[in-house]
Amino acid sequence: MGKALMIGAGGVAGVVAHKCCQNWAVFEELCIASRTKSKCDAIRDSILEKNPETKTKITTAQVDANNVPELVALIQQEKPDVVINVALPYQDLTIMDACLETRTHYVDTANYEPEETAKFEYKWQWAYREKFEQAGITALLGSGFDPGVTGVFSAYALKHYFDEIHYIDILDCNGGDHGYPFATNFNPEINIREVSAKGSYIENGQWVETEPMEIKRVYNFDQVGEKDMYLLHHEELESLAINIPGIKRIRFFMTFGQSYLTHLKCLENVGMTSIEPILYEGREIVPLQFLKAVLPDPASLGPRTVGKTNIGCIFQGVKDGEEKTYYVYNVCDHQACYREVGSQAISYTTGVPAMIGAMLVMTGQWKKPGVYNVEEFDPDPFMEALNKWGLPWTENFDPVLVD
Repeated sequence: MGKALMIGAGGVAGVVAHKCCQNWAVFEELCIASRTKSKCDAIRDSILEKNPETKTKITTAQVDANNVPELVALIQQEKPDVVINVALPYQDLTIMDACLETRTHYVDTANYEPEETAKFEYKWQWAYREKFEQAGITALLGSGFDPGVTGVFSAYALKHYFDEIHYIDILDCNGGDHGYPFATNFNPEINIREVSAKGSYIENGQWVETEPMEIKRVYNFDQVGEKDMYLLHHEELESLAINIPGIKRIRFFMTFGQSYLTHLKCLENVGMTSIEPILYEGREIVPLQFLKAVLPDPASLGPRTVGKTNIGCIFQGVKDGEEKTYYVYNVCDHQACYREVGSQAISYTTGVPAMIGAMLVMTGQWKKPGVYNVEEFDPDPFMEALNKWGLPWTENFDPVLVD
């Protein structure tokens, strides 16, 4: 069918690569590229060990994702049908620039944020719409779980169950336990920036800002149990507010344990979560980047993480004049993910949808020139693929609502 070039070699990249090689009828070739080639080689070796019967031809390469000419040279050398960006969100624009120059389709899992300000929004990438249209190529933004599957869930709900959706609550629950007093389930730098930022939600077309962790709710999650969850800012709110008609309010909640929050508060209080450079022994260091270096690598949590995740969306709206509620979610088991692809469920739930998004672009089912969020395409083939590739979903037509 075709070839993918994946840029990045972290925990999510490992899952994407494993799933591409399971889906070898579509991904005949896969090139894994990163600044550190040995990490790419390790992913390749893991695939060949766990999936020796794969027919995907796997190669590896070294590339600096901040360097457009290097990226362009690699894309021209490899000639992929699609570039899957699972590098850092700071590198989205350089990779998009390289895709434009080489006229190559682009897929990512998280929107751009400038390195110097913890501000993530879609405006930078949406500014590329006309350029991608003119180049005749597709950019698929946010094809992870949240953002990603949550957008597909929203499009699916609208297509099959609602005339208008008025309220969306996105609930992200990680019931996993890795045994450390404090560790992050994905890149510590991105995770801590996200959690320590002010919260916000959309109501009546306006952003409403809250203090970090100000709004707390308790919810009983299927197969996980009762958990404390907190309102955060999250990028898919911005695109869903535009793409789903009738929206009055969208909120995003994520669960956190008390140990995590206590440690985070302490680290914040002593300045360790700051992204402002400080002078230390004659050289500049960023405290958060130093903290990242001393925390456990999220990719190493797989063997020791037990429990399940539960991520989904609760919708309230109207169908044929009647009020209606609908909850669709996925439950994922950390240990089952580790046995299959060598990673915990947080990486798995992001990596599987990235493969699916790339597959739909490559097969032409989700392909039109321009820059799009996942909810702007037909959700049905994506929903079908979730069931097939490891993220089956459950529907509930009488869910407990979040007040």
